[in-house]
Amino acid sequence: MSSLFSIGTSGLNAAQLGLKTVANNISNAGTDGYSRQSTIQVERPGQYAGRYTVGSGVDVVAVQRAYSQYLTTALWNANSGLQNATTANALASTLNGVFSGSGDLQGALDDFYAGFSTVANAPGDAGARQSLLGEAAAVTQVFNTLSGQFDQQRSQLNGQISDTVADINGTVDKIAALNLKIAQAGASAPNDLLDQRDGLVKQLAGYTGISTASQPDGTLSIYSSSGQVLVNGGYAYGFKTGTDVYDAGRTVVLDAAGNDISSRLSGGSLGALLDYRSQVLDPAQNALGRAALALAGSVNAQQAKGLDLNGQQGAPIFSVPAPAVSASTRNTGGATVGASISYLSQLTGADYVLTRTDTGWTLATSDGQNVSLSSNPDGSLSAAGLTFNVSGTAASGDSFLIRPTRAAAGKLAVAMSDPSQIAAAAALTVTPASSNTGSAVGSIEVADAGNANLFAGATLTFNSATNYTITDASGNPVGGGTYTSGSPITFDGWSLNLTGTPAAGDSFTVGKNSAGLNDNHNALALAALADGGVLDGGKTSVVDAYAALTNQVGNAGSQAASSLTTQTSLYNQALAAQQSGAGVNLDEEAASLIKYQQAYQASAQVIATAQSLFTSLISAVQTR
Repeated sequence: MSSLFSIGTSGLNAAQLGLKTVANNISNAGTDGYSRQSTIQVERPGQYAGRYTVGSGVDVVAVQRAYSQYLTTALWNANSGLQNATTANALASTLNGVFSGSGDLQGALDDFYAGFSTVANAPGDAGARQSLLGEAAAVTQVFNTLSGQFDQQRSQLNGQISDTVADINGTVDKIAALNLKIAQAGASAPNDLLDQRDGLVKQLAGYTGISTASQPDGTLSIYSSSGQVLVNGGYAYGFKTGTDVYDAGRTVVLDAAGNDISSRLSGGSLGALLDYRSQVLDPAQNALGRAALALAGSVNAQQAKGLDLNGQQGAPIFSVPAPAVSASTRNTGGATVGASISYLSQLTGADYVLTRTDTGWTLATSDGQNVSLSSNPDGSLSAAGLTFNVSGTAASGDSFLIRPTRAAAGKLAVAMSDPSQIAAAAALTVTPASSNTGSAVGSIEVADAGNANLFAGATLTFNSATNYTITDASGNPVGGGTYTSGSPITFDGWSLNLTGTPAAGDSFTVGKNSAGLNDNHNALALAALADGGVLDGGKTSVVDAYAALTNQVGNAGSQAASSLTTQTSLYNQALAAQQSGAGVNLDEEAASLIKYQQAYQASAQVIATAQSLFTSLISAVQTR
């Protein structure tokens, strides 16, 4: 009777545990991260009875959760990609909103250049000139507003990076604490703790890209995409935040040793924040600043080639800041570096790092691409349209960050307030002598507006069709040479172009334009800058540069949206695969509930039968 009672009791206990497990599954059917559990039953060893063996009942050896390391890891990775794409799409959408909501720069540029055409039609009209300065202010304002929006988003990114790092650190602390509890549980796997840890790891993967390694004691080691240990057993390391060595306003991510690992982190929302700042926002603001520099540089240069209503050489309409140079906080030498733009057409949108080595200076873009650096006779250095002047003594390893374009759009300003200073007239005139007998006709251009002798005046006299002499205003010979048809003659900052053939004795007098009030030659040249190449070796106009920036930002938004669609699909697939094994199926649980209920009832009946038989046996013994 005792064996029958024991067998019934074991079945009753197994069914009761099964019922509890099923009930727990049903209760947690909607719990995020819960893994379906099931009881593992084994048959008890039978009892040998001479000619046969009789079973002894059942034991429950484990309550096991449905789990696949492969599918769970795939879900973590998918969540990292999804959160990365979600964050990137939100940031790119914001940037596109900035472009559409911060003014019409294209329209402002068109109106500004059209203003020069208006002035050209009536060079002496004060209203047209005043209106042109108004258009200059309008285009400046749009540049300023756009750049200000970029600065604001960069400031917000600093806060988001700090908040995300704080979330990461809080999460790794919780994972490390769970690791300790799981290790202390030993072989009796605490399913609820394992589920909690898996949920936290998934959450961590959403913050930053990770890799994991299970340890024999049940703990989970976690590493960042940069290779840093985030969790090891019961220890959590996490990240720190700091400021860039060149820019105190730029938040960076540091490892436990204080090294900047921002460029080595990927995945998750933190990776998206860092990638967006370095790969989308910085290049976009640099491109905007490059367009502003092209506008100011080309207009100011053409202004200097003309005369204003006061007969003065044209003054700059715009002012822009010089390239920003920041020394590393780790520098130990005493050198300072100044930078200037020497060739606007060679200017790129890159930032550069100038580094002192044991053998000299080297230059590389901020993302590590080496740039050829040349030395000038005056001791300065040149590269990429820039000139660098170093003063003081640098120590080996000292470095300087040069941002030629970043602040240009934000600090672009109108430097002219008097509309009479608009240089609509040509600066120089060329007058052929009335006695000329050849067919040559001359046109004059300013080649070097900074030449001190530009307005000194000169007369060019041909000794033959291929030879000429230049005399100054006093008639003294000051130059001469061989003339080649089709090639300009340059002298004292001016360039004389001839069409036709000069005859011996023909002469041309170059002098300052004295009819500035009604002359519009330079205004027409200024208006033509709308389509004139300024950047990329003279191939790209200011308008083209802005159009390229617009496309650049639009493409970033389009790619981010496309990536989000892809990552959402991948995440849903990974989640479905993981849930197909670990998720709770209520239909299955209902069937299990009935099965264990029937098993419980049957086991109870076995116990009752054993009790009845035992009572009958006792009664029979007492009757005797």
